[in-house]
Amino acid sequence: MTKPKSRREVLLGAAALAGAAYLPRAASAEGKGRIVVGTWGGDYARLLNKNIEVPILIKDGWEVVQDQAGDPERRSKMLAEVRLPRGTSDVQGLSALNMFQMHDAGTILPIDYGKLKNAANLLPSMKYPYGIGQIYSGKVGVYNPKLITTAPTSYKDVFDPKHGNKLGIIDIQYQYTMVCAALAAGGKVGDLEPGKKLLLECKNAGMRIYPTNEAFAQGLKSEEFGIGVMWKARVVQWQNAGISVTAITPTEGALAYVSGFVIPKNAPNKDGAYAYLDAMLDKGAQEAFAVDMGYNPTVTNAVVAPDLNKRIGFTSDEVKKLVDLDYDYMNKNDVDFKEWWDKVLKS
Repeated sequence: MTKPKSRREVLLGAAALAGAAYLPRAASAEGKGRIVVGTWGGDYARLLNKNIEVPILIKDGWEVVQDQAGDPERRSKMLAEVRLPRGTSDVQGLSALNMFQMHDAGTILPIDYGKLKNAANLLPSMKYPYGIGQIYSGKVGVYNPKLITTAPTSYKDVFDPKHGNKLGIIDIQYQYTMVCAALAAGGKVGDLEPGKKLLLECKNAGMRIYPTNEAFAQGLKSEEFGIGVMWKARVVQWQNAGISVTAITPTEGALAYVSGFVIPKNAPNKDGAYAYLDAMLDKGAQEAFAVDMGYNPTVTNAVVAPDLNKRIGFTSDEVKKLVDLDYDYMNKNDVDFKEWWDKVLKS
C-alpha cells in the first residue's frame, strides 16, 4: 500500500455489538431515515450528539443512533460483517491509523467528495481516499507542576523511569504511547523496539496504566500520578474542568493525531452516511468541537478565537516538527504490538 500523505502537510495548512445506542433517536415529521454511528463513548459521543446530531441531522429529519464501543471491538465487528450484504453501521469513527487499517482490509468505501457540499472547505490532506478527517491535535507531554517540579521538555523527560509511580499511561492508547516511548528512546516511528524496552523499564519502576482517558484524568485530578502524554485537546478540557495540568510540546516533535469517519462497504444507509459526513464538516459543528473538546477544525471556514487557538493549536515551528505515524508499519505489526502490550507490559 502507498503511505498516506503526510499529516505535517495537513497541519501546516491549518496553522497558516458492544456499545449500546447512546442518545436520542428522535426524528422530525419528514422521517428521512436512520443513521447508525459507530463511535467511542464518553465525552466524544456526547459532543457528537450535541454539536452534530441534534442541531443538524435530527433537526433535518434524520434518526441517529450511536453504537458505542472501543475501536478494536468496532474494527473487529467490521471485519466480521464485511461479507454480509447488509452491515449494522452507516459510518464509523476511527483514528487516521485505524481508517488506513480498515481500508487496507477492504472493509470500507471510497469517498465520493462530490456528494459533500462542505468538502470545498476541507483541508486538502484531510481528504483521504477512504475517509475524512474531522478533527486533529497532537500528543504532548502533560504534568502537574505540584508533583513534577522540573518541567519536562521532551518525550524522553516524560518516559523517565525515575518518575516511578508518578508516570501514568493509557491502555486504550497503546499504539500512540508505544510510538512516543520509541521517540523518547531515540527510536523511530518505523522501529518501536527501543520504546518497548523503555516502557518495561518504566513498568518495573512503578508506572501506572489507566484503562481510559477519563480514568487517566481522574488520576491526575486526585494527584495519584503527575506526568504522562495526552492529546493537547484533552489537556484544554481538563484545564477547563479545574485539573492542575500543564502541556508541553516535546522537542522530538509532537505525534500528530487525526480522528475521522469512514463508510463501511455494506452500510445499510449510504445516503445517511453522507449526510453525517457533511454535517460533521459544517462550520458551526467544527467551531463547537474546538470550543467543547479543544480539537482543531479541519475546514478552512471555521473561526477559532485567538485566545482559544493559542491553547489548542501549534506554532508554525511546532507544526513543522509534527511527527507522522508510519501507517503501513503500524498496520502490519498491530496484532503483535497489542499482544505484547497485553501479555508483557500489562502482565
